[in-house]
Amino acid sequence: MKMTSRETREAFLKYFEGRGHRVVRSSSLIPANDPTLLFTNAGMNQFKDVFTGREKRDYLRATTSQKCLRVSGKHNDLEQVGRTSRHHTFFEMLGNFSFGDYFKKDAVAYAWDLMKTGYGLPIERLWLTVFGGSEGFAADTEAEDLWKSQPGVDPSRILRYGEKDNFWRMGDTGPCGPCSEIHYDHGPGVGCGRAECDPSCDCDRFVELWNLVFMQFEQRADGTVVALPAPSIDTGMGLERISAVQQGYANNYDTDLFRPILDSVAAAAGTSYRKNDATDVSLRVIADHLRAAAFLVADGIVPSNDGRGYVLRRVLRRAIRHGQLLGFKDPFLYAHVGKVAETMGGTYPELFESSRIIETLVRREEDQFLRTLSIGTQTLESEMEKLASGAVAGSGKVLPGDIAFRLYDTFGLPLDLARDIAAEKGFTVDESGFEREMEAQRTRARSSWKGGAEAREKKSGGHGFAKKHLKKNFAAYKASSSQRPIAVLGAPDLPTRIEGARVLAITKRADQAQPPLETDRLLAGETGQVLLDRTPFYGESGGQVGDTGFLAGPDGSAEVTDTHVLAPGVNVLSVRVLEGAIAVDQSLTAEVDARRRRATMRNHTATHLLHAALRDLVGTHVKQAGSLVAPDRLRFDFSHFQPLDGGAVREIEDLVNEKILEDIPLTSEVMAIDEAIRAGAMALFGEKYGDKVRVIRAGDFSVELCGGTHTARTGEIGTFRLVSEKGISSGVRRVEALTGENAIRRMHDESDLLRRLEQTIGVPRAELAEGIEKKLSQTRSLQKEIEGLRLKLAQGSGGAAVQEETAEANGATIVGRRVDGMSQSEMRSLADSLKQKIRSGVVILGRAEESKVSLLVSVTGDLSPRVHAGNLVRRLAEMVGGGGGGRADMAEAGGRKPELLDEAIRTGVVEARETLLKAS
Repeated sequence: MKMTSRETREAFLKYFEGRGHRVVRSSSLIPANDPTLLFTNAGMNQFKDVFTGREKRDYLRATTSQKCLRVSGKHNDLEQVGRTSRHHTFFEMLGNFSFGDYFKKDAVAYAWDLMKTGYGLPIERLWLTVFGGSEGFAADTEAEDLWKSQPGVDPSRILRYGEKDNFWRMGDTGPCGPCSEIHYDHGPGVGCGRAECDPSCDCDRFVELWNLVFMQFEQRADGTVVALPAPSIDTGMGLERISAVQQGYANNYDTDLFRPILDSVAAAAGTSYRKNDATDVSLRVIADHLRAAAFLVADGIVPSNDGRGYVLRRVLRRAIRHGQLLGFKDPFLYAHVGKVAETMGGTYPELFESSRIIETLVRREEDQFLRTLSIGTQTLESEMEKLASGAVAGSGKVLPGDIAFRLYDTFGLPLDLARDIAAEKGFTVDESGFEREMEAQRTRARSSWKGGAEAREKKSGGHGFAKKHLKKNFAAYKASSSQRPIAVLGAPDLPTRIEGARVLAITKRADQAQPPLETDRLLAGETGQVLLDRTPFYGESGGQVGDTGFLAGPDGSAEVTDTHVLAPGVNVLSVRVLEGAIAVDQSLTAEVDARRRRATMRNHTATHLLHAALRDLVGTHVKQAGSLVAPDRLRFDFSHFQPLDGGAVREIEDLVNEKILEDIPLTSEVMAIDEAIRAGAMALFGEKYGDKVRVIRAGDFSVELCGGTHTARTGEIGTFRLVSEKGISSGVRRVEALTGENAIRRMHDESDLLRRLEQTIGVPRAELAEGIEKKLSQTRSLQKEIEGLRLKLAQGSGGAAVQEETAEANGATIVGRRVDGMSQSEMRSLADSLKQKIRSGVVILGRAEESKVSLLVSVTGDLSPRVHAGNLVRRLAEMVGGGGGGRADMAEAGGRKPELLDEAIRTGVVEARETLLKAS
């Protein structure tokens, strides 16, 4: 039964939907609230907290087609991409999941039925593998027996493999269990050709289609393994692989997921796919990497020199390099972004929505890389010249690995290109040294990422609370399945005060180097974290800062300094006890700082209006790339490639204020995530959304998914002021704004400043700009006149005495002159003037200012091969306690001993003269 990839995807989801599974949309490639992952790399990532019990959902079965990326760490397929039939960076993972519901029996039955009946695969080509046991775990005979019971299964095609292939772990600790795989046999005409070939062979004959993970154990930190109280199912099947089988191919790149992109690039390169192996590898790399880049940018990533942005940059640069191997000299990748959107946009409409920004960003990266690649090539040739001349230590004609890595890391010069260029000069490259440097960088990156994760975990308290306490306690909202106005502050669904909140648990740290531990009480002056059974405090999330306030009871009181989210709906309070004690089982009054929350609400609602205004006035390519919602200000990062001019900033500010003046009521509605997206709700960068989401509307102007606190009407914001706009990275801009009292205070400050300027300049406010420009013009004229007078004085005109040393040597003139009071640019102008006057010679200038010395040596063109300005100025700088250098014709230096400046100038004149006499 031949299917398109889209039909294959839909058949999988519909099959499991018909068997009680909730179809859950793919999460972003950027893992939400999971600092342990750089990218989403498996279908189970978005359900990680469900499997561990930290999160509960209103369904026990789910099915997804998940966007995944594997380019780093344990799952790093980057170097294999294009060279094999089945390795990719970006891919889709089809999966079905059971959270303590069905287990092996149903998982096996579903998988076999779908393969045999749903997909119509020939069962004689299907092979099965099960866990064959290890030192710590028994063989999974249950799964083996279940497979044997399926209609049509040949027991001889069930193989037992060890822990490496058929046992799955979430990490060093946590859920784990045996797994079972379904493999497809392409037949003896594919692969190694050996009669004994089976699924364990690395050739292309057998392809693993589906992995069924049976999570039935928990690995504990003490080394013990216990059975999970609710065993679960986690499966994963690559869409690219099953599509290849469905369409009759042994190579994923022959499917409709890749061929349109491959053929588009091949046509532009004047070639065709399947023409020769080398060309095919490059075409496959480009098609794969362009898909990955398009999805990364659509999810809010832009190229940078670290983190996720560095991965995107690396993927793009590999694609560009392979384009050069195909003969592309100019940017070309950007022209095929539309083909990616055309191929995948039916399922992922964000590709169409973001196509403009993807094209722009890819084009910019291509331009930049082609420039840096040219510099890298020149630097490589320079390094080889040094090695050949013996100017630097090296092993004959071997380019050291650290140099090759530096060229790769700094300039993006790929190892294979460095190898080719080196070979042309008779050099080889120390590739093992390169790999050592590469691994060291990976280690640094992992350490940095882990350190960041630990820092975020520490910020949330560690957290030290037992799982039994992690029950939803946030009392801020009442669920609603229909639109209703957001209640005003103090209404029952958005309280700032709860009486009778019970303390469930408390943690504190013995010292900052240790993790927090549960305790029964905190005494006056102590800090820690408190978990209540009900809390009105909003936890830091979605860019909005956490609430602060107070806890009070009969035995003590505490200041709430921050609020963090431990798990969905579970908020923990960071506290400092003011008096008495806060103890477990106490009944307390929990009260939010209402004024601070009101200010935060104004900024949060204003952020939604700002986002809508940017998309309306700047373009729909604008996507949020980060935000901060605090009581005193708001900050919004967004994707855009050029600064907003003053007119655009004013337009945005005016539009937001227009919506504030309209006093639009805000409404809140809880709905299914897919329904919300179809309704036009904006899903924000890096946020984690459950199956049900809260949708905040400001009329028809703004619709966003949001769990934060908001004003009841836009008019409560008061006023809105954009106070800054700047770029923070390639393709990302940042605006900051103020609302309410802070915006009014800013306007007062600006008005006071204008009043002071009126008084200082002596013109009315309406004429300030012209008045300031006139004053600046006058100042510039006076400055130019002063510089001219200084130059005349330094040249010896105007009757002033000039401190100077001169000498002659074979028709050349050496001038040494002290020019205190001149600027560095004036010294350069004077040197040029003196060189024109003497025509052939050397000019040595020096100036002293407090404890600093500046030196300049300039040599006329005919003498620079004999007197090197950079070498001479370096020696003089050493005399005055400094250093410097430069070109053969002009060089500058500095020092810290002004008392030795005159001697240095005299020495310079003498050395220059002697050098010229010797050269003759």
